[in-house]
Amino acid sequence: MIEWLVAPLRYGFMQTALIAAVLIGISCASIGVYVVLRRMAFSGEALAHSVLPGIVVAYVSGVSLSLGALVAGVVAALGIGALSTRERLREDTAIGVVFTAMFALGVLLASRAGSYRDLSHMLFGNLLGVSLANLWLIAGVTALLLLALVLFHRELELTSYDPTHAAAIGLRPGRLRYLLLLLLALAVVTGIQAVGVVLVSALLVTPAAAASLLTDRLPAMMNLACAFAVIAAVTGLYASYYANVVAGPAVVLTCTMLFGVAATVAGASRRNRPRNAGNADPVR
Repeated sequence: MIEWLVAPLRYGFMQTALIAAVLIGISCASIGVYVVLRRMAFSGEALAHSVLPGIVVAYVSGVSLSLGALVAGVVAALGIGALSTRERLREDTAIGVVFTAMFALGVLLASRAGSYRDLSHMLFGNLLGVSLANLWLIAGVTALLLLALVLFHRELELTSYDPTHAAAIGLRPGRLRYLLLLLLALAVVTGIQAVGVVLVSALLVTPAAAASLLTDRLPAMMNLACAFAVIAAVTGLYASYYANVVAGPAVVLTCTMLFGVAATVAGASRRNRPRNAGNADPVR
């Protein structure tokens, strides 16, 4: 058993991929809790696809694709935030406008680039190809994201559960939503390295959704989501080594299986709950 666990880690690229997988899982799951609470799953999907023009421009310019994705993600987040502040424009409409425009621009630029080969790993993920430079970028983004969540924990929690009360006591939900969109863009960029543009929203939503089935307490939900994401990331990485499958989709499918387990546990807890328990949370 020990040999089975240690054997993949004899390779440097597997060690780098394991660290990256854990960091990406933690960053995506942490911000994913707010994505689930605020019903912003479409925002995560939109930001994931909106980074495409930044990736293509970075590829053509010969700079880091992750840097290009980061710049495009921030631009898309600011654009969504700016449009959604208009009174006559709903946020989902603003997301649709920015998402489709950015994605179309990316497709247009990609068609001019001439080759899709080097872009494919950003579209579909390449966890085993994480370089040391990318690992440092992932670590820096994860640290920045977690620091922001710690510093603004109270404000983000209050505006997530009761935005009306938050506004009444002097908080500014609009500005905090800008912050959340920017943090979401950072998480998307880190997740793209593992599972690509196509599947990154699963890392944001599925672990947090699984945790939300088991508790409604924010700290516990965030801890559970991070645990689910890390388990899925490590399991997917080992599956890629022993089963010779792609790591990104394996990570996402493991997340889905963990969601199924959480749903089963929550359902069993509700069935076994005494009738006088009311509507209390099934698992604390």
